[in-house]
Amino acid sequence: MLKRIEVFFFLYVVVHLGFLFGFVHGVAMGDSEGVKKPLTDKDVWSSISEKAESSRPLEVRFNEPAKHWTDSFPIGNGRLGAMVWGGVATETLNLNEDTLWTGTPGYYTDPGVPPILSEVRKLVDDGQYAAATTAALNLSGDASNVYQFLGDMKLEFDDSNATYDKGTYKRVLDLDTATVKVEYSANGVEYLREYFALNPDQVIAMKISGNKLANLNFTVYLDSKLHHHSYVNDKNQIIMDGSCQGRRIPPKVYGNDSPILRGPPKSNESSNPQGIQYSAVLDLQISDGAGGVRVLDGRKLRVEGCNSAIILLVASSSFDGPFTKPVDSKKDPKSSSISKMDSVKRFSYGDLYARHIDDYQALFHRVSLQLSKSSKNVTVNPLRENTDETISTAQRVKSFKINEDPSLVELLFQYGRYLLISCSRPGTQVANLQGIWNKDIEPAWDGAQHLNINLQMNYWPSLPCNLNECQEPLFDYISSLSINGKKTAEVNYNASGWVAHQVSDLWAKTSPDRGQAVWALWQMGGAWLCTHLWEHYTYTMDKDFLRNKAYPLMESCASFLLDWLIEGRGGFLETNPSTSPEHTFIAPDGKPASVSYSSTMDMAIINEVFSSIVSAAEVLGKKEDALIARVRKAQPRLYPTKIARDGSIMECKTLRILRCIIGMYRTYLAYSQGTRLLLKKLLIYVKQQTIPYIKEEKMVQGGRLCGKLLFGHVFVIAIMRIR
Repeated sequence: MLKRIEVFFFLYVVVHLGFLFGFVHGVAMGDSEGVKKPLTDKDVWSSISEKAESSRPLEVRFNEPAKHWTDSFPIGNGRLGAMVWGGVATETLNLNEDTLWTGTPGYYTDPGVPPILSEVRKLVDDGQYAAATTAALNLSGDASNVYQFLGDMKLEFDDSNATYDKGTYKRVLDLDTATVKVEYSANGVEYLREYFALNPDQVIAMKISGNKLANLNFTVYLDSKLHHHSYVNDKNQIIMDGSCQGRRIPPKVYGNDSPILRGPPKSNESSNPQGIQYSAVLDLQISDGAGGVRVLDGRKLRVEGCNSAIILLVASSSFDGPFTKPVDSKKDPKSSSISKMDSVKRFSYGDLYARHIDDYQALFHRVSLQLSKSSKNVTVNPLRENTDETISTAQRVKSFKINEDPSLVELLFQYGRYLLISCSRPGTQVANLQGIWNKDIEPAWDGAQHLNINLQMNYWPSLPCNLNECQEPLFDYISSLSINGKKTAEVNYNASGWVAHQVSDLWAKTSPDRGQAVWALWQMGGAWLCTHLWEHYTYTMDKDFLRNKAYPLMESCASFLLDWLIEGRGGFLETNPSTSPEHTFIAPDGKPASVSYSSTMDMAIINEVFSSIVSAAEVLGKKEDALIARVRKAQPRLYPTKIARDGSIMECKTLRILRCIIGMYRTYLAYSQGTRLLLKKLLIYVKQQTIPYIKEEKMVQGGRLCGKLLFGHVFVIAIMRIR
């Protein structure tokens, strides 16, 4: 999926800038093989005064309404999310609730796998990689389920807003307050809208006002692409009840990445099981002394002649954990939503905003970043004097290719932190492929958790960016994966411990996905996630977390890896079959293939997990345990990384996706064996591959940022840091 030239602007920041700062931090930690001493804020970040910070407002700004979904602004409280378009005549908020998915808990096992696995291994041993790739199709399982779209909040304003003064329009996302504001003038009235998503009270709030009395007229309603029914009660509230499909939507077809489907699903679930139920409640309040509200069509609210209006939205679902079928859930989403709204309405709008600011800034204000205003061979942006007040973010991005603006990099960095805070909080679901934001019933790649890099990337910024609480949903998710993964390991692979493959979902799917081996068959997803557990300990030094949460998961994962490894060529321990996710190669017989043995990706992750479990055992006094003895004996026998003459890793000769160079950052392989020279060569190679992208002509297309261009800048900065 990452072969697309462009990536969504907001996802880019979470993924790529999170990677950059996580990587730089990892290299700065040094070459110690033991526990890495956490760096203080003073060691890592340059402090800046309040005056300096206030002179550089952390605002994403546009001077027109959004034309595309990727132009709109995301807000979220970890569980509820919205994309704010900022339209004038009509306004749309695309709404999300993080537990709305298709499907029900799955089985994630296939007793028919072992004989097929033996066949594939023999083909690999015989060097018949293309044939092994074809045979490996029979190792795939059912497709993952699909993240769903709650619905839209629609506002339709009267004709007076149709002809507004475009020169007065501005749409701003203030990262310091996690608030969106839309301002414009129409027919002599200055209008202001404010939007925020409050975590403590789990509500999305919106206020609409004008500077003249009795000039606010609009209609508001809820709609959804899901099965639903909406109506207005006697409290000026719109109730929308609905349900997700109990069976996943047939997989989409994506050109050359199209999954190969083979017959009906392997699970024995009924053809039309009950899916997750949901309920949303919209509450409308208008200012005292002017205007009124009436009901239209039994499902819409019409506001006429008021001074200001406040809209609150809450939502709940019947999801009761990944192991409970929706039909067995005891949760009543309507009662839950109504109860939440009653609780929220105890507070005034001002009180809700104050609670939002206190909660959000307690996280966001932990880190500040100030980069130098100019550097060698860099021209200061001539627009800089006006950037903070009048220049749109789109214009700043366009000018960046010729005039580097350090404050734009600061903004991107903080935008990544904002997004992680907004989509992942204690008690929520893990951030999926799109965080929590989605406008489709059939989102790209199902909006699912992809364990071959995307889920990890979401959380790489959490520790170096001082947001360790935002990782808690990830650890809860790993725990769920380990439960299903034990069944998959035992039945599919006759192995102990637990395993998870490349794609998962709300139900903690651990079996291979359905389709081609190049992306569906990869046994290292759970192992890579386990590296986050040890990394969390090295930052927090929380021994209780290590003992009670992390170590049992790491221990069981290491147990699977030991059973999965087999003795191969030269007495090395290898993985077979092995893929490098989304990579293919030309086999010696000239045929394309993706299945081989001991990919660099596999071996680097196994090496990292083994190093982590050994270090954790030393901390907890378990270094004499039998499992640790097996790990110590196996680690020196792991198949080694092969380096080409040009300094590149053999697996990475065609550098489409950079997963396979995991060993050069954030892993034991990069900084525990003194391979700094190798690291530098690899970075130079990456720089050679990415520098051409910096000259990309068209940087902003339909509100999206050219991923290639900033991907190149990421590695240029990383190389400078190493030097």
